Amino acid sequence: MKPVTLLIIGAGSRGKMYAGYAQKHPDQVEVVGVADPRDYYRTHLATIHEVPNDNVVSDWQELADRPKFADAVVIATPDILHRDPAIAFANKGYDILLEKPLAPDAESCRRIVEAVQANNNIFAVGHVMRYTNYTQKLKSLLDSGLIGDIVSVQHLEPVGYWHYAHSFVRGNWGNEGRSSFMLLAKSCHDIDWLRYMIGQRCVNVTSFGSLLHFRKEQKPAAAGDATRCLDCAYESQCPYSAKRFYLKRLASGSTGWPLDVITTDFSQQGVVDVLRTGPYGRCVYECDNDVVDHQVVNLEYENGATASFTMIATSETRDRETIIFGTRGEIRGNGHKIVHYDFLTEETHEYEIERVEEASGHGGGDYKLMQSFVAAVAQRDPGKILSGPQESLETHLTVFAAEQARREKRGVAV
Repeated sequence: MKPVTLLIIGAGSRGKMYAGYAQKHPDQVEVVGVADPRDYYRTHLATIHEVPNDNVVSDWQELADRPKFADAVVIATPDILHRDPAIAFANKGYDILLEKPLAPDAESCRRIVEAVQANNNIFAVGHVMRYTNYTQKLKSLLDSGLIGDIVSVQHLEPVGYWHYAHSFVRGNWGNEGRSSFMLLAKSCHDIDWLRYMIGQRCVNVTSFGSLLHFRKEQKPAAAGDATRCLDCAYESQCPYSAKRFYLKRLASGSTGWPLDVITTDFSQQGVVDVLRTGPYGRCVYECDNDVVDHQVVNLEYENGATASFTMIATSETRDRETIIFGTRGEIRGNGHKIVHYDFLTEETHEYEIERVEEASGHGGGDYKLMQSFVAAVAQRDPGKILSGPQESLETHLTVFAAEQARREKRGVAV
């Protein structure tokens, strides 16, 4: 079979990662077009994949206006720029992999799903957590009846102190006006994953949370008037020091994420320069961030089962942790191992998770999603997609309801 041909719309961290599947499997997929307004990222990705110059453009609209010349498109633009390219490429007949979230508002999400359903596109949302070997093993155990009926779930996302400071204070997702609210930007993964595990539609939600710590009122007095870590007398005592965080990773030889987000010059002077002038060198108490740094969501499902979800910024950066309580036992998991306790035998058993050799991120979920999407396009089989349009819309609407519940401090029906 001929390789699936692919356009990459948005050549940043996520677009580059999805395109990387073509480097590993050139027999399966070929990148034939790239669009990104930033010269370096656009040119860098196009060079790696030897994309013809005529197909390397700054504006995605230029590619969408042409007669269809590829099989599929990966849309990895900023969240607020998802709707228009998704609808345009759907109407042109392209199969689509759209990075999560669908869009930052419910109406745009509905319009995207209406477009892909009207055009019968193969469509996947970047809910990579569904695709990991860990998730698939856990799902198979639950579906086998190992713990009986699911009664309740506790699910924790410990975002991590440095990850939150990087992405959600200094970075692209710190301000709702430029991206979206925290539960959508970071944790729509988790609300979607809970729906997949429980296998039921959510019908009611409550939620609480706020921006408690990363604001000017919490700035240590010893930091004085400093607005950048490089100028701060308190910097060596601050857990959120950009100077320590980025330079330490540079010294370790790392030039991937998150360093590749802040600079393309991986010399010490290059990193110092961007910390001096760019957004990633700012004091975490002097930014324009407004997304919450902690949130809890309580969910009730159609069959009466419940779940509680906690997102916390001030934590060690580690994998998500889950306890699932059933009528015949319980299961604990953390992305690396699954432990089952049986009520009848009173015995505990640990299950091994098969490692993904080609794993690139999210426990192999990034790789497995691309593997599934490419196969779905090649074989014209939407059944290979675990995160298709209708259920993805459903879980996004649950997220919007949860955020409404948080803001209005009341229960909201989904």
